[in-house]
Amino acid sequence: MSGITYVRGDATSPQGKGVKLIVHVCNDLGGWGKGFVLALSRRWSEPEAAYRRWHRGRSGNDFGLGAAQFVQVEPYIWVANVVGQRGIRTGSKGVPVRYEAIGAGLDKVAGKAAELGASVHMPRIGCGLAGGTWSRVEPLVSDRLVARGIEVTVYDFG
Repeated sequence: MSGITYVRGDATSPQGKGVKLIVHVCNDLGGWGKGFVLALSRRWSEPEAAYRRWHRGRSGNDFGLGAAQFVQVEPYIWVANVVGQRGIRTGSKGVPVRYEAIGAGLDKVAGKAAELGASVHMPRIGCGLAGGTWSRVEPLVSDRLVARGIEVTVYDFG
């Protein structure tokens, strides 16, 4: 069983051969405009457009905490929009990250990665604007992806 590979680089330019699935965390408000999503939108328009359509149609679909949406952006690259944060600001209810929702979303990512035969690529999800800590997210990635034999690469920008 492989572990998590850590590299310096840009998660929107995933390394390696074969099908790649880029995972990131979104909020449950339909907001897209800060953090890693800006790098995604500079590269491809489809993930943002799909996320906004998904949120607009939420009364008739699975949009919500723990849900995951998969968007193909190139023949061998997919993006997973995982709803893993409640709101966008740290306030009286704490930070926006929801670890249970990230875990549930990663379960869906594991299924899609297995279906596609894909490796998974991500920044340190839930740890930027969502306010989470990698010490809480990393075990979720290990349990939900690595334990199922899925190769995971985590990118630290810079």
